Amino acid sequence: MPKIRPYRDADRDALYDICVKTADAGGDATGMFTDDRLWGDIFAVPYAVRDAGLTWVVESDDGRTIGYVVATDDTEAFEQWFREEWWPTHMGAYPLSGAAEPTRQDGIIGYASRRAPGTNAHAAEYPAHLHIDLLPETQGMGLGRQLIETLFTELKRRGVPGLHLGMNATNTGAGAFYDRLGMHRLQADADTVVYGVHLVD
Repeated sequence: MPKIRPYRDADRDALYDICVKTADAGGDATGMFTDDRLWGDIFAVPYAVRDAGLTWVVESDDGRTIGYVVATDDTEAFEQWFREEWWPTHMGAYPLSGAAEPTRQDGIIGYASRRAPGTNAHAAEYPAHLHIDLLPETQGMGLGRQLIETLFTELKRRGVPGLHLGMNATNTGAGAFYDRLGMHRLQADADTVVYGVHLVD
């Protein structure tokens, strides 16, 4: 049976791999961009680098890392760090295409470049946020719930009052998962579904 354990630096490449293999609304996005690592450099690895204490992984029986949850307990502080320290040292690896019609990769790069504190409408009430990704082989084992519950326990220990997360509106499987966890939907744009949960009464 796979087990959940704290993140280790040796898991970093696995975070990149899992992130791209689940990036297309839960499906495999390998080859969609000129460099598959772009996904991980935006949505996974910076969280583990900044606060490894809020990152857990799923380890298979044969020692492979096959899932993870990453998070921040302070979205505003994280976005400041991402903008000032993380992205400037990584953006050079991902140049814009220069095409007359921006590509999907250009869109993701633009999103990363625009990230900043003060842009998230839910950060005050729900200051934490997370990203969770599991390879298909983990499905049906309750590992996603275990990862979330492990994270929530630590966030509560830190006194964090709430958490939010965003997801692609087409990822209906993930939406059903968050519904089962008792999260509630928050106001968002048409392409994104945002969930929130209060952690501390």
